[in-house]
Amino acid sequence: MSHSDSKADGTQANSPLTRSIRGWLDHLRVERGAADNTLTSYRRDLTRYQQFLGSRGISDPARVREPDVADFLASLRQGTLQRPPLSATSAARSLVAVRGFHRFLALEGATGTDPASGVAPPKVPKRLPKAISITEIENLLSAASVGDTPASLRDRAMLEVLYGAGARISEAVGLDLDDIDLEQGSVRLFGKGSRERIVPFGSYAAQALTAYTVRARPTMAQRGRGTPALFLNLRGARLSRQGAWGAIHAAAERAGLSATVSPHTLRHSFATHMLDGGADIRVVQELLGHASVTTTQIYTLVTVQHLREVYAEAHPRAR
Repeated sequence: MSHSDSKADGTQANSPLTRSIRGWLDHLRVERGAADNTLTSYRRDLTRYQQFLGSRGISDPARVREPDVADFLASLRQGTLQRPPLSATSAARSLVAVRGFHRFLALEGATGTDPASGVAPPKVPKRLPKAISITEIENLLSAASVGDTPASLRDRAMLEVLYGAGARISEAVGLDLDDIDLEQGSVRLFGKGSRERIVPFGSYAAQALTAYTVRARPTMAQRGRGTPALFLNLRGARLSRQGAWGAIHAAAERAGLSATVSPHTLRHSFATHMLDGGADIRVVQELLGHASVTTTQIYTLVTVQHLREVYAEAHPRAR
């Protein structure tokens, strides 16, 4: 790319906009402890935003006005020749990055105003989290431990942690041996923003973890260079998110589950089954590591929907 082309799209390496974006991302990483996945997502969104502003000849955040931000949001929804249109959910997520960026600059005094504060995100349809039944969970867990190989013992233990503790997949693969307390039946999880929480797990997870750590992990560890990671791949290194996803997908296929099962399905099912069992929503919030109870409340819609279905089937005057 020539110097003139770089200047045209606003992405020159040392423009005020580039420096400001770099400064905000550094602030999120150092001061706020933002997760790597969050930073990667924000960087991608702001690169697209910077290219849009560059097409208007704007390379300084102080020159951005509210119509520029609103037009950027509209361009995301409409799409371009280079990019397909984004859904309301994806566009709203991109706007979160843009609003956070401009709010930071305004609070730091780098710009006189916040041009993004008045731009409302598109309305996102409220979607219920996908959860599977307790019977389907049991079938999935059984299918994870076909045979008595190190990999099958690992997969069973991992799925038991995902469902038994409501862990995110990134939290599960990030576990070290010292994060598991088998005597107390608890696991230390590091969630978004490096927030730490201690979550209990039941006897089924404890048994699966014991079988894996005693009978399988030592064999797998011999193939590697030594790592504190709890869940290992067949080369003795820490299991990746992709490796964990593949194990779950394979177990779902063996279990004959028609619904699409992902790592988050177990977390959704954990929350839904807890609430169905009478757990207080604030307790479920703490177990899931949600910063706000509002995020957890989406699961109450699942249980209400379940009640409606039961009522419709059972009550003589429901239909």
